[in-house]
Amino acid sequence: MRRVVITGLGAVTPLGVGITHTWPRLLRSKSGVLSTHALGPKFSALPSQVAGLVPAGRKDDGGWTADEWVVTAGERRRMALFAQYGMAASEMAMRDAGWVPWREGDLAATGVCLGSGIGSFEDVYETSVAFEKGGYHKVSPLFVPRLLINLAAGHVSMRYGLRGPNHAVTTACTTGAHCIGDAARLISYGDADVMIAGGAESCIHPLAIAGFARARSLATDWNDRPSEASRPFDKDRAGFVIGEGAGVMVLEELEHAKARGARVYAELKGYGLSSDAYHMTAPRADGDGPLLAMKAALRNASITPEAVDYVNAHATSTKLGDAAENRAIKNLLLGEHGKRNASAINISSTKGAIGHLLGAAGAVEAIFSVLAIHENTLPPTLNLDTIDAEEGFDCNYVPNEAQQHKVDVALTNSFGFGGTNASLCFSRYQ
Repeated sequence: MRRVVITGLGAVTPLGVGITHTWPRLLRSKSGVLSTHALGPKFSALPSQVAGLVPAGRKDDGGWTADEWVVTAGERRRMALFAQYGMAASEMAMRDAGWVPWREGDLAATGVCLGSGIGSFEDVYETSVAFEKGGYHKVSPLFVPRLLINLAAGHVSMRYGLRGPNHAVTTACTTGAHCIGDAARLISYGDADVMIAGGAESCIHPLAIAGFARARSLATDWNDRPSEASRPFDKDRAGFVIGEGAGVMVLEELEHAKARGARVYAELKGYGLSSDAYHMTAPRADGDGPLLAMKAALRNASITPEAVDYVNAHATSTKLGDAAENRAIKNLLLGEHGKRNASAINISSTKGAIGHLLGAAGAVEAIFSVLAIHENTLPPTLNLDTIDAEEGFDCNYVPNEAQQHKVDVALTNSFGFGGTNASLCFSRYQ
């Protein structure tokens, strides 16, 4: 199989637009979770009144202004916000990689795999209301193209003329990880030399929050202290915080990257998938599904559990989910013979800082895992104030402050409603 390396990174997150804004703020333990009161009275009437919001502002300051990324008014009309975020993250990743191809052969060898968990929720809502009130003529001819999840990948392909694989995944909160893993396999099997891969999401809408709240998934006890609401692994965790943004990587066949002298952040060594086959929204308490995915990723990578230095956990700050994943990680990394102490297992959840970006989460967290390897730094788990040892939380969860640590191998996990699981294994490029 052909080897796959990461040569470019781009992100739009609640901590800022761009890796150079997001990553340093994460390491300084900053939070991008804010109150939603300023978004209007419909948000203030909901049980959960916090969200990970992409900051508005100038590009140079790490803020989001659409017309700095999606230049023409026509493009902005055609692209839903999640696709705009995906476009911006793709542009950043390609420029970071030094790969904006123009030769015919390079264009044909470059593809896109960019997905979303929900897509343009606002378009669905607003068009439904308009249709109910005014009928057929109130439906925009752009409604369906803005709605389709694969149009994020389509718009990136069209802007740059990329004629390789044009693919999209939608697997709830596992989307971003699946997109990166699928893209890597397209390269491994020779369908492309370069893939622009990741996930994008923008569904911070009253109806979306209401739906998740009715499912009892969201944090509701921290509305007056939004930055404290997302609390992975903490004893007082009580639900996730919805977030928005995008994460994109440039994946490249190793020899192709070497031939053009590209900087390599890390190598994508393994990709594992599994299903809980259990429940629509709840995880299996024993963590067997995540364990299968992690085992598959390490088997695919030909790496032993003992070699894993860091796990970027899916951990969304829910009671059941965090406990099940913790159990799975310990079962994997401690092994049958206890060759390792639990305190030597390094795990963190960056959702404490940015909330849960749904379909974009896996891609953004994969970026954080790659940077952990590249900079030998463990990103922190924010708001981890009380560790409940009785629940089996006895690993190093990097509480509240980043830690310097040699990282040669990192796993990152993503799980979604329907019991879909994915794990990506990154390693230092040798």
